[in-house]
Amino acid sequence: MRISRRGFMRAIGAGAMLARPATAQRRGPNIVWIMADDLGYGDVGCYGQEKILTPNIDRLAEQGMRFTQAYAGSTVCAPSRCSLMTGLHNGHGRVRDNIPYGIFLRPDDFTVAELLKQAGYRTGGFGKWSLGNAGSWGMPLYQGFDTYFGQLNQDQAHRYYPDSLWDDDQEMLLMGNRANQRKQYSADLFAERALRFIGDNRERPFFLYFATTLPHFSDFREGPDKLIVPSDEPYTTRDWPQLEKNYAAMVTRLDRHVGEIMAKLREHGLEQNTLVFFTSDNGPWDGHDVRFFRSAGSLRGVKRDLYEGGIRVPMIVRWPDRIRAGSVSHHPWAFWDFLPTAAELAGLPPPKRTDGISIVPELTGRPQSRHEYFYWDYGHVRDKFLQAARWGNWKGVRIGTGSPIDLYDLERDPSEINNVAGANPQVVRRIEEILAEAYQPSPDYLVKG
Repeated sequence: MRISRRGFMRAIGAGAMLARPATAQRRGPNIVWIMADDLGYGDVGCYGQEKILTPNIDRLAEQGMRFTQAYAGSTVCAPSRCSLMTGLHNGHGRVRDNIPYGIFLRPDDFTVAELLKQAGYRTGGFGKWSLGNAGSWGMPLYQGFDTYFGQLNQDQAHRYYPDSLWDDDQEMLLMGNRANQRKQYSADLFAERALRFIGDNRERPFFLYFATTLPHFSDFREGPDKLIVPSDEPYTTRDWPQLEKNYAAMVTRLDRHVGEIMAKLREHGLEQNTLVFFTSDNGPWDGHDVRFFRSAGSLRGVKRDLYEGGIRVPMIVRWPDRIRAGSVSHHPWAFWDFLPTAAELAGLPPPKRTDGISIVPELTGRPQSRHEYFYWDYGHVRDKFLQAARWGNWKGVRIGTGSPIDLYDLERDPSEINNVAGANPQVVRRIEEILAEAYQPSPDYLVKG
């Protein structure tokens, strides 16, 4: 008898469910992870934004905990998502850059969706995936998701009026976008399907992964202004460059989707037992004037940099009666902490292979363990290989293999203006040890320079 790849993976999943320990039978909270795409640390009101309207995101902060030192998994899309899904930092992860193309998750990669399925969660992913094209083991349905709707391919996700989207294991044609029409805006479709998922699963625990493409730049073929949005309202009459109007409208549209998700949770009486995370996958894209909105706040760097502006992201977590409303945490944590966090929330033991630490204690007011260090890298096959590590409040950045390490004291200099490497040789040596220790070479990413 022949069995399809999908059937094989479902059979494995069924076996895992049957073998689930009794402790996993108790119901944990619903988990909603909302992730913007290229949204800067300073692009929302509760992080200091003064021009772009984000009332729903700001309300999340008022009702939950806002983190000032949360980090993405990487400074670009695909590896950041890999870190989030697998609980591994970029020195250990499968997908470590947006290029070379064709590096996807494999059967031996263990994702947060697979973990939560073992605890009886219904798992749904909506939006940008980036970790496996059609026909690969990296497709969401082979990586723990019960259902998925969105763009599988990293580059196709940059199109806001595509001809088709991926619906579970089939391609769904968007007839409203055929023959150069623009009637079906992909980001709105992602949100609509996410809302349906909440309603369909209101009677059971669920994990909703909402990875919108807003406010990522558009595919260049869609228009010369690069930021495509159905309307630039409510900024139409502002005396701003059109590109900035479009960017602001994309962020406010994202905020509207956040509000719709929260309203749907309220509609079904799910707010109290739902943990909602809001964040971004990396820092802001500099194809528009990031200074106009101060998209990175006071931080140095943008997307593709390993300075704080490229990797420090907004992070808000809301869980009524468990997380103190209006609280602010300065505890540093990163995307690879989400996997062990989800395990603790679901009543499962922490996975054996992870670089993460559960942040549930910090969320609920208990003593929190801290990382010895954080690690990032980028640009393996590009002209320069970048590495960075944070050790306590020290941050080291190396631009190019064999280059000297620049050192910054984030407590005194969060904008990374003053390189203090010369005055702290022992710290530089420790950072160098961390860079060597944390980076495990991958045959898929041969370092070029």
